[in-house]
Amino acid sequence: MNVKTIYPVSGLKGEVTIPGDKSISHRAIMFGSISLGTTEITHFLNGADCRSTIDCFRKMGIQITEEKQKIFVHGKGLYGLEAPNEILHVGNSGTTTRLISGILAGQSFSSILSGDDSLNSRPMGRIMTPLNQMGAHITSMEGNGCAPLSITPGRIHGISYTSPVASAQVKSAILLAGLYGDNKTSVTEPSLSRNHTELMLKSYGADISSTIHPDGSATASVKPCSQLYAQPVCVPGDISSAAYFIAAGLCVPGSELLIKNVGINPTRAGFLEVCQAMGADITLLNESCEGGEKKADILVRTSCLKGITIEGALIPTLIDEIPIIAIMASQAAGTTIIKDAGELKVKETNRINTVTEGLRAMGTDITPTEDGMIIQGSCPQSNGRPLKGACINSYLDHRIAMAFTVAGLICEGETKILNSQCVEVSYPSFFQTLAALI
Repeated sequence: MNVKTIYPVSGLKGEVTIPGDKSISHRAIMFGSISLGTTEITHFLNGADCRSTIDCFRKMGIQITEEKQKIFVHGKGLYGLEAPNEILHVGNSGTTTRLISGILAGQSFSSILSGDDSLNSRPMGRIMTPLNQMGAHITSMEGNGCAPLSITPGRIHGISYTSPVASAQVKSAILLAGLYGDNKTSVTEPSLSRNHTELMLKSYGADISSTIHPDGSATASVKPCSQLYAQPVCVPGDISSAAYFIAAGLCVPGSELLIKNVGINPTRAGFLEVCQAMGADITLLNESCEGGEKKADILVRTSCLKGITIEGALIPTLIDEIPIIAIMASQAAGTTIIKDAGELKVKETNRINTVTEGLRAMGTDITPTEDGMIIQGSCPQSNGRPLKGACINSYLDHRIAMAFTVAGLICEGETKILNSQCVEVSYPSFFQTLAALI
């Protein structure tokens, strides 16, 4: 078991270039594989989850070559995948599992998806239900609604599906299956989830559209596709990874950080909205747009934060950042309430529980709720009670490990992060990057 020991610091200074966005990196490999031609990917996230996606498509006959700064996916078109000779192992990657299921639903061959123990305990019924409605044959081999999943050929029909949750993974699985359908496929969700799939598929030539309804719900639709065509993909920095350094810059006294090349897609940028509402000193610089994805450099300075309520349509735009938002809330003046975030229960861990356990160990007054948490902040600038160092079990959840590493920088005494190696899932160089700023 890897253990990382964190000590309090005063003043983080410097520049950080964030690794490529995990969600976009996954999609670039997948969509490149089912397109004609070669997709050239720059700033790809070379983390464990994205390596799982590469491995799966290589097992289906796709040549993927790698240089130091680029990945080349030599696609074979919508119907060019080959039957794998072995189980497609997805590691700990829920994105790989759910999105690839939509693609496999439209193939002419059978396949099996399986992952590690954590992945195989995560619910897959939310994609199995709509994909089976479309004519796919996907079953949970253990009969528990989880992977391993058996996927056998079926004729795919377009459907109009109303998703009970705003989930980019559910939406993407359905849209990808819809490429192989016999008529238009539509997915309506309670609010707009991240839209990387829609943006990238459109650039590859898919006939795809999106509508925001007056009640805040959103519908994405795709028509059957005869072919996709490879496009270059420049992956912006992952805002979910940037969030740890933004939070550290805000909370560690005497800090000023410039975080470069960060994706600020509006469906992902809820974290920045929360920071601004909490009173953060944040400035966006050098804003630009490439391939429909907005990005910017972010200048962050130490700030006196205030508690707020985070709820509703904002939640899907920052669901992965809630653990680090909870750390920020522990340092804010007043109460922070997070609700409508039941999705936290079905991540790598039940993050309502793991965040609560960690912050309580550090002395924070935090109350878990059915769909979020209530955090009583203790603002240092108002002579609040500082966090105290603790032994934090990450439970192999990369976002818990990184969030509590940031907490350790502002604790009294040392903090130990158990199973710290899990950061390799999304940010292999996280600890080295942080050390360079101290």
